[in-house]
Amino acid sequence: MEAKSSNRNRCSFWLPKKKRSCANSRIDSSVFCGNHSQRLEGEWIPCPIDPSHSVLQENLEGHVKRCPLLKQTVALSGQSFYQKGINAGQEEEDKKMGSCSVVTSEMKRDLLYSMSVSKFLQLIKKIDDVHGGICKDIEDSYLSPEACNIWFNKEIDRKIPFQEKHVLQQGSILGNLEKFGVLKKCNENVGCCESNVEEKEDNSVSAVVEFGAGRGYLTQMLADCYGINKVYLVERKSYKLKADRSLRQKENLVLERMRIDIEDLNLNAVESLHGVPYVAVGKHLCGPATDLSLRCCLSRQDGESPVLRGLAIATCCHHLCQWKSYINKEYILSLGISKDEFHIMTSFTSWAVDDDHGSNVPGVDDIDLLVSNAKEEEEGEVKDDSLSSVEEGVKKMKPMERAVLGFKCKQIIDAGRMKWVKNHGLDSKLVKYIPASISPENTLLVAG
Repeated sequence: MEAKSSNRNRCSFWLPKKKRSCANSRIDSSVFCGNHSQRLEGEWIPCPIDPSHSVLQENLEGHVKRCPLLKQTVALSGQSFYQKGINAGQEEEDKKMGSCSVVTSEMKRDLLYSMSVSKFLQLIKKIDDVHGGICKDIEDSYLSPEACNIWFNKEIDRKIPFQEKHVLQQGSILGNLEKFGVLKKCNENVGCCESNVEEKEDNSVSAVVEFGAGRGYLTQMLADCYGINKVYLVERKSYKLKADRSLRQKENLVLERMRIDIEDLNLNAVESLHGVPYVAVGKHLCGPATDLSLRCCLSRQDGESPVLRGLAIATCCHHLCQWKSYINKEYILSLGISKDEFHIMTSFTSWAVDDDHGSNVPGVDDIDLLVSNAKEEEEGEVKDDSLSSVEEGVKKMKPMERAVLGFKCKQIIDAGRMKWVKNHGLDSKLVKYIPASISPENTLLVAG
């Protein structure tokens, strides 16, 4: 039986919408598969209107006139809050990855497999040591706030889809904001909040900005249960807007949906938010979107800025994180972790949610339990003198070892974000807001 081809033999064509490389095997004398070999080879370039997709060089002139995103881009350019790349982060001068600012999954694998075995083992030890020193206090905080009972009891608009696992996650996010003192529940009912908006305390929140809002159901729950009267939904994609329709039916509620990439959003230029106390939320903000959102909220505050009272962001997809956009490079460097090692760590994070270990440890809710299970497998520990290459070392690692390493890298990345928020004047912490049996991506950055 022919052995399965390794990742290094896969096609190098990058699929922007799927955020990964093509999974097909390369053909002879090419780094691409049969589908992409004749189409690439220097002929394809990023679309100048939106680089998330590519176009053949020979078709560029015609494409820019009919690109599906042209109308949206033209409309955005006239908006005061649109500022291209304002939250993108800074690229350092020396670019080891060439002119490309996005380090793809394949590039990260190549960085990993090009390491010497001793450097690989040193990196794993460094990750263990760093994690043991900074990630001890991530507590469980699975909350079901009383204010959200109308959702938990399904006493909501029947036109809004109800999925229990999402409702539990949304409720716990809002419960942690309430526990942090950012949100305040009504004494009687939501109606009292909506009717007495002008009488709210000076330190209360009257607006919400949801990043990566999707269909807007997290904000829908927030408005239903806490009486928020200004809603800003930030999302670059187009969705069926069921929550929007329901929100617009509320009295005294102003809704603004901004179809824009978080990278390009100047929140200070949203005139209706000037001087308004608000809370920022995001449920599963993939990879660099968390860093872009933090930079959007906290980097440029002045007398006319919106007033950030607190935030709650459920992080996920750390394997997509990029050095350019990461919010706390100084902190990572202070830990002795280089740019290349950071990118390798982001690739390790995919192992944390790999299904390989799920069947062995059903309902794992704690990294300590993963660690204890991994210690039972120490007889398989990788030794320097037993390896001929890093790729061999990765293959020899048990699924449990990979899962532990992945979780540790995710928490180190999130710890840097938490410390950056603290440095910008907000009390902040990391919690596990939902059991891993509901979602393995269960870390919440909460601040107020």
